[in-house]
Amino acid sequence: MLKTSLQGLFLTTMAVLMFAASGCTFCSSGVSLGILSVPIPVSPYFQDKKEDEALAERYSKMKILDPIPEGRPHVAEDAPSDDQIMRKFHEVHNVRGNWPALYEVQHNDIIIVKEKVQDIVDPVRVLPLVGPVQIHHSHWVCKVYYTEVIRNGWPIPHTIKNEEKMEVIKIDLDHAHRAGNVAPADGG
Repeated sequence: MLKTSLQGLFLTTMAVLMFAASGCTFCSSGVSLGILSVPIPVSPYFQDKKEDEALAERYSKMKILDPIPEGRPHVAEDAPSDDQIMRKFHEVHNVRGNWPALYEVQHNDIIIVKEKVQDIVDPVRVLPLVGPVQIHHSHWVCKVYYTEVIRNGWPIPHTIKNEEKMEVIKIDLDHAHRAGNVAPADGG
């Protein structure tokens, strides 16, 4: 009798200890993913590569808009985005390869000024898989004003700050307008 009561007491004590050591079992909500809930670091190389693929897909397609109404001026609606301008800027000023605490280049206090230089529409022509369209070209000159900070940490630590830097970036944006009521080529 004593043996069975000791075994029962031991098993009850072990169950209470296991329950207490497991944490707040009944208070948690949601699904546990186990080992999959541990965050995995992603290299900046792969992150940049994925962003570049997404942006290439976004900007590689030409927009096809409605026809230009008769008697109205044809004006390009959209200026280049700041993202497009900064990507071109980083192609010119490649700051990859910084060595923290040894050599760093930063571009701070960026101001972007966009100016439309040319806005022309080509005559109607037929593009395969699209049909009769007019190509609308808009040429932009974008001036990027920025402060360049160069920090050199070896052999003698020093900082060079140039507050009056400017870069001129030219961007061409094209889109197509459908052409309405185009006369057939055979005259009939």
